[in-house]
Amino acid sequence: MQRLLPPVLALLLLVLMGLFFTLLPGPVIFPEPWNWIGLVPIVGGAALTITGARLFGERRTNIRTFNDPTILVTDGPFRFSRNPMYLGFALFLTGVGILLGALVPLIVGLSFWLIADRWYIPFEEAAMQRTFGEQYDEYRQKVRRWF
Repeated sequence: MQRLLPPVLALLLLVLMGLFFTLLPGPVIFPEPWNWIGLVPIVGGAALTITGARLFGERRTNIRTFNDPTILVTDGPFRFSRNPMYLGFALFLTGVGILLGALVPLIVGLSFWLIADRWYIPFEEAAMQRTFGEQYDEYRQKVRRWF
């Protein structure tokens, strides 16, 4: 799993959500019209992920999870979350789960939060600590992991 990049995982989970919705949706927990509230985290999550990725591109820093970090980005959405792109993916998938309205796809979407928090983020935090040391410590003290 170490080489499974977060956008690929998000896409795989999105496909799984669609399959479960079609084949084994479970109980409806967000009936119409309440399921449309899922559009809010979908749009917000996509915007957050795109904004973070664009900022990395502007700074010409590494965006790939398993490559060494090159620049410590602390502005833009990184002022509020150390992981706005993961937060964006998680919100997006949660929103899709709410939009679909059924329990099983929602659980699949929510699994991104757990995977990012337990696998991707600790891996990146260790790399950031090795690369930026005290500067990263100061940033961690000021900005929360998620939001």
